Amino acid sequence: MLKMPTQLVKMNSGDGIFVPCTPVDYGQVKLIKVNDQVRRLQTIIRDKTSSRSEFVFTADRLIRLVIEEGLNLLPCTGHEVMTPSGIPYKGMKFDKGNCGVSIIRSGEAMEQGLQDCCRSIRIGKILIQSDDDDPSQTKLFYAKLPRDIAQRRVLLMYPILSSGSTVLKAAEVLNNHGVIDENIILLTLFITPSGAAAISSRHPKIRILSTEIDSVSPTHFGRRYFGTD
Repeated sequence: MLKMPTQLVKMNSGDGIFVPCTPVDYGQVKLIKVNDQVRRLQTIIRDKTSSRSEFVFTADRLIRLVIEEGLNLLPCTGHEVMTPSGIPYKGMKFDKGNCGVSIIRSGEAMEQGLQDCCRSIRIGKILIQSDDDDPSQTKLFYAKLPRDIAQRRVLLMYPILSSGSTVLKAAEVLNNHGVIDENIILLTLFITPSGAAAISSRHPKIRILSTEIDSVSPTHFGRRYFGTD
């Protein structure tokens, strides 16, 4: 049985925590800073008595927190602008070459949050489902990605990571399109220890950002969010 890490190491930025690779190799898993407000959002999402409107509102808030933190992982360079008062200001801007990719369908719940933060960012889509002949295997059904995705950094969006099989297939699709693992950042809300270990063992250079590592994930997320439960 997988055990949770025994210690947490602070990031250099102080904005979150890295889960170290002992006793289980979780690779580059980063958790956003969890305070009482974040825990409250997690609670509402897990609560079976939450109304759908409350669920969606809460999920969007938690998604926005993960998106904002994910953007902090993208490279920036210095950029000087002129203020209305005529005084130059030395700030920052994103390096070019970023895009989002959502794993249909639950990943589409995160698209609006990304577009709210980056209005002009391009977003691709990947549809992966279980194989009819072998339900334990995943199969690619559809992929629409930017033509130059091999030269881009990819924010891969999938809110609930349980076994990790769907994300592993998505990573394979991105690799086949020329995207290297170092340029993939997985944005998720909830991740299981087994899922984290599966991704880290196969793709140790993919960075993973989440709000919680727990053996029980809210697998009802997609159904509740899109009203199909």
